[in-house]
Amino acid sequence: MIKRVEFKNHQREIFHFQLRMFFCIGFVVVLLAILLARFVYLQAVRHSYYQTLSENNRIAVIPIVPNRGLIVDRNGVVLARNYSGYTLEIDPNKTPDIDATINNLATLVEITSKDRRRFKKQLAESHNFETLVIRSRLSDVEVARFASQQYRFPGVEIKARLFRDYPFGESTSHMIGYIGRINDTDASRLEDDDLEANYRGTDYIGKIGLEQSYESDLHGTTGIEQVEVDANGRAVRVLSRTNPVPGKTLVLSIDIKLQEIAEKAFGKYRGALVAIDPNNGEVLAFVSKPGYDPNLFIDGIDPESWDELNNSPDKPLTNRAIRGQYPTGSTIKPFMALAGLYYHIRTPEQTINDPGVYYLSGSSRQYRDWKAGGHGIVNMFKAIQMSCDIYFYGLANDMGIDNIDSYLSRFGFGKKTGIDLEGESSGLLPSREWKRKRYNQMWYPGDTISVGIGQGYILATPMQMAFATATLADNGVAYQPHLVKEVESAQASESRSIDKPPLYDLNIDPKALDLVRRAMIAVTKPGGTAVYANMGLSYDIAAKTGTAQVIAMKQGEKYVAKDVSERHRDHAWYIAYAPAEKPQIALAVLVENGGEGGTAAAPIARKVFDYYLLGKEPKPLTPVDLKVPKLLPQSAVKATKPLTPVAVKVPKPLARSAVKVTKPLTPADVNAQKPLPQSAVKATKPLTPVAVKVPKPLAQSAVKVSKPSTSSGVKMQKQMVPADINDGGVHD
Repeated sequence: MIKRVEFKNHQREIFHFQLRMFFCIGFVVVLLAILLARFVYLQAVRHSYYQTLSENNRIAVIPIVPNRGLIVDRNGVVLARNYSGYTLEIDPNKTPDIDATINNLATLVEITSKDRRRFKKQLAESHNFETLVIRSRLSDVEVARFASQQYRFPGVEIKARLFRDYPFGESTSHMIGYIGRINDTDASRLEDDDLEANYRGTDYIGKIGLEQSYESDLHGTTGIEQVEVDANGRAVRVLSRTNPVPGKTLVLSIDIKLQEIAEKAFGKYRGALVAIDPNNGEVLAFVSKPGYDPNLFIDGIDPESWDELNNSPDKPLTNRAIRGQYPTGSTIKPFMALAGLYYHIRTPEQTINDPGVYYLSGSSRQYRDWKAGGHGIVNMFKAIQMSCDIYFYGLANDMGIDNIDSYLSRFGFGKKTGIDLEGESSGLLPSREWKRKRYNQMWYPGDTISVGIGQGYILATPMQMAFATATLADNGVAYQPHLVKEVESAQASESRSIDKPPLYDLNIDPKALDLVRRAMIAVTKPGGTAVYANMGLSYDIAAKTGTAQVIAMKQGEKYVAKDVSERHRDHAWYIAYAPAEKPQIALAVLVENGGEGGTAAAPIARKVFDYYLLGKEPKPLTPVDLKVPKLLPQSAVKATKPLTPVAVKVPKPLARSAVKVTKPLTPADVNAQKPLPQSAVKATKPLTPVAVKVPKPLAQSAVKVSKPSTSSGVKMQKQMVPADINDGGVHD
């Protein structure tokens, strides 16, 4: 019998089968556990996160940009405002061919070469997620035309925006400043200051001027709107809304009418004027000429316009009022006089003999006075009134630079005034230490006497000069200058007035102060350097003229303005306050390359004073206003040969108030071989003879009366001005 042999081991197969089943079931259980853990993680641990993502797919959070605050003058005249309009904007990330897109857009709306240049400049400077403006201020017709063809332009859209506008343009450019698109630097600063959230949706920020200084007040608070959207991203309904808080309104201390009068008074000249209320530091006028149109910068200035402004020899982008630094000229003399009295270097009665030149001990170098031959015997009062250089050379030399530096710094020289504008320069009040650090040289006596008349190393801004003048006008009490008078908010609790307390009181000796102030009043009277611009006043002005040299003159060389290029001619200064008895306004005027302060800068100040104090726009002075014979019109006289000045001894000209015309001049009087009859002139005070240099009288053959006196004018080769009476150095 054959024995059967089993080739299968059922027990082993069952074992292997069960083992495989165990691993399969274990694997499935592990997978289920992983899925369960993941489910728990997503539904429990990360529930809030994914719920937010889900809501974001359904809800759009839209920032609501607040209206930027207005800027108005002290009378409520709007200087910076907003208006709504449409812009055509391109998203570079969604536009495959930008140039082709712009060319196609140009067939629907007008896009100029200027728009293209501005867009390319923005593209180079912008963030990669920004939409950029290619055209702003679209008309309704242009909006409708593009809307009908929008499907052809992916990444291009029309947006409604608020635009900033500066209605007074150049007049307020250096004061108001402008806004511009937020760049990388601005974005980094906002991030550092944790202000990014408040600028969501905002494309613009203050760049310079008050727009920059008061950005936090002007910007406001951004609002939020939650909108439910469908699968295509279209808004279905508004779920919630947080209204934005508009920016606050800045009320300035500026009187825009006064500002315009001051600016127009400069005419063709470059320069700056700052007028301050000495009783509280409020800035009444702030002129820097020339200026620029700030509206050019709002959407980004095009390269051509930028090059024109940036490369102009007149430097219209420079804020001369706070950044222009100039030698002070003779406007420093009242402060030097106070310093001399403070240190007891001089007494009011002490006199010197001014021969017209000054020598340092042991030196043969001449330091000349502006008046050839000098002023004779002068005391401190006359030295200020007539701007005697020799007196102040000696005073500075006796006082020394250390005392000068210490005292003048009390009036703010060499320091920023702290006005509420960025970028103010501190000027330069030189000292021994400064020269050693700057030039690695010792200080010389010649440096000191130059500073004594406002030349040499000393530099000041028009703002500093106005601040010092205002401090002097208020008996030594200094207030910080400020342009903003009040910050108004829709919520009264958030409004605030800018009432700044006095910075300090110099406690100037009343007798010293009285002497200097009386001398400054005398500057505007007969015998003073500013008499011509201040005739016919119904109020008193205390003033000081100044002339600041631009280029150095060689020893013995005489300055002749006509022989010097226009931009190398002297600067004209004028500081003043009025009314002298109870000052309401103090100012400083700087006319670049204007020449003498009394003839170039003082007339500008006179117009400002007349409007501010009398409430009327001043008119040019006429001979009738001065009670003198009316001059022949230009067409009535033809000079056939030039006038030749000679030195003669003649009676001092009558003061305007001393002459009363009893009958008018006629053409016959001009042709007459004899002088005007005595019966035609009545002198109200005796004449005093004095030696002066005057033009030689016209010979009868040199005057031809072509027709009776009319308003059409006189043909002359030269018109006499006060500068023609001076010989020698620079006249203030």
